[in-house]
Amino acid sequence: MASVSDIAVSAGFNILSAFVFLLAFALLRIQPFNDRVYFPKWYLRGLRNSPLHTGAFVSKFVNVDFKSYLKFLNWMPDAIKMPESELIEHAGLDSVVYLRIYLIGFWAHLVVEYAITFWSCYVLYKEYAKVTAMRLQFMAAEKRRPDQFTVLVRNIPPDADESISELVEHFFLVNHPDHYLTHQVVHNANKLSDLVEQRKKKQNWLDYYELKFSRKPDQRPMTKTGFLGLFGQKVDAIDYNASEIERLNKEIAEERERVENDAKSIMPAAFVSFKTRWGAAVCAQTHQTRNPTIWLTGWAPEPRDVYWPNLAIPYVHLSIRRLIMSVAFFFLTFFFMIPIALVQSLASIEGIQKYAPFLNFIVERIFEIVGIGIPMKATFFITYIMVDGWAGVAGEILRLKPLIIYHLKNWFLVKTEKDREAAMDAGSIGFNTGEPQIQLYILLAFVYAVVSPIILPFILVFFGFSYLVYRHQIINVYNQEYESAGAFWPAVHGRIITAMVFSQLLLMGLLSTKRAASSTPFLIALPILTIWFHRYCKGRFEPAFKTYPLQEAMMKDTLEHARDPGFNLKAYLQNAYIHPVFKDEGDEDDAVQNKLEMEAELVPTRRQSRRNTPVPSKMSKSSSTSPSKHVDL
Repeated sequence: MASVSDIAVSAGFNILSAFVFLLAFALLRIQPFNDRVYFPKWYLRGLRNSPLHTGAFVSKFVNVDFKSYLKFLNWMPDAIKMPESELIEHAGLDSVVYLRIYLIGFWAHLVVEYAITFWSCYVLYKEYAKVTAMRLQFMAAEKRRPDQFTVLVRNIPPDADESISELVEHFFLVNHPDHYLTHQVVHNANKLSDLVEQRKKKQNWLDYYELKFSRKPDQRPMTKTGFLGLFGQKVDAIDYNASEIERLNKEIAEERERVENDAKSIMPAAFVSFKTRWGAAVCAQTHQTRNPTIWLTGWAPEPRDVYWPNLAIPYVHLSIRRLIMSVAFFFLTFFFMIPIALVQSLASIEGIQKYAPFLNFIVERIFEIVGIGIPMKATFFITYIMVDGWAGVAGEILRLKPLIIYHLKNWFLVKTEKDREAAMDAGSIGFNTGEPQIQLYILLAFVYAVVSPIILPFILVFFGFSYLVYRHQIINVYNQEYESAGAFWPAVHGRIITAMVFSQLLLMGLLSTKRAASSTPFLIALPILTIWFHRYCKGRFEPAFKTYPLQEAMMKDTLEHARDPGFNLKAYLQNAYIHPVFKDEGDEDDAVQNKLEMEAELVPTRRQSRRNTPVPSKMSKSSSTSPSKHVDL
């Protein structure tokens, strides 16, 4: 086993690395030249001005206020100072819930396994209740958003007599006559999106060359027509990019017309909006037909969270892809266990002597060395925590890679102000990568709490330091792209429970190998109680994350209607879920902005089997036969 001096040397090295990163961060962040790298969130919100535009030439690039260098750690109290309620308003509930995961790691580990389990369950219960209350309060106080009124409908069955759009309107006018408002079908506009993106790039180059020409009117800018402007024929840059934009405009117009008129470009999916949150909640949380495989409804994501290319994938193809990925994951895991088992079998003196007897004599002149090295597997994670959890988190606040990339882009690629905004945009915090990292440390804490408790102080430092650093980053750097109101919390809870059960089973196995099998039955109750606790929390709190309580929806609708009775909800929702490539061009038909007449009129339909519906359809009535008295249910 590694000696105390070895751990001390490793700890000293990583503490020194973290200190160097923090010192570099403290010096770099107060330089005016780096202001956009360390405070991009405030620039993107228009709440901070660049210090490069003020003061003398030297002070634009180097901070000459020597007093500011003495405030080495002033970012720490600034990161803690902002109240949680203000932080929710500033960064969103997702970011706050993400930070609270770090707080759990302060209290989840005690010496005795029963104490660990009960204390962890208590903390998890209180945290689940807290996050649930915060989520409901956040949703109750949240401003009007399109996704609160909209559901995503998938697997719409084909109909020989009606288009997808007519079929959707017909279906929801029949089955949700009092609440249906409008809908938007999903187009496969991936090619059109690529063309629009190309036009944006050409427009950006055109803006750059026109700006360059305005500064030097006597010299026309030139470029080459080949790759990255480095190869090919040399031409006038302004004329070339203008002609390219004109060409792309024609292609975009043609492709747009094809997408809008070609029935094959319409996917069997649609965003359907309702007059009230209550109506949307009923539709999103219920089955629509006897066949549970068609007309599948669920809450629509926030418009900013829609990944449009994937919506063009048919639902059946998605199911096949999930199956393929599950099978591939299973075989990857299964076959990966073979080399792991082989390595593990050799990771002991007995294993080497059994599988490699010709090395016996070496095992016997170096036995003592190997005997010291093998137990270091337990101390490996201590080193890992110091490298990844201490120095790595310090590297996160230094942002060395974004710092270098920003200045490289600023010097070589930035042509317009839009380019500058794109270069300094740090994006949102990586929940998809950061949260699994936290789960790994929680798992290590649970497992090694009963095997090697010396690891716990190192993990404790990681949680405390990470909480401080990421709070600072969320306030100043990362700009959350969309809000899910902490919807990922049930998954976090489930993974922590899994780590607890794994730790309990590990302790049972460890006691069995230490000739203490008689005490193992006393631990059997622990995983049973832990799983029961998980199921209780799942039933008690998870519905608030999976469904929208109808009572809450009705209260919100009633309150909003009383405050703003004349609000045109249909106009607000009409274009919310139109593919972004359609939003910049053309206006919607004025007729669609009119309110639906939902009284006693009958609506004809093209269907031959069922001719009429009890409410008017503005899309289908012009081409349908005259209505009869039959009512289609």
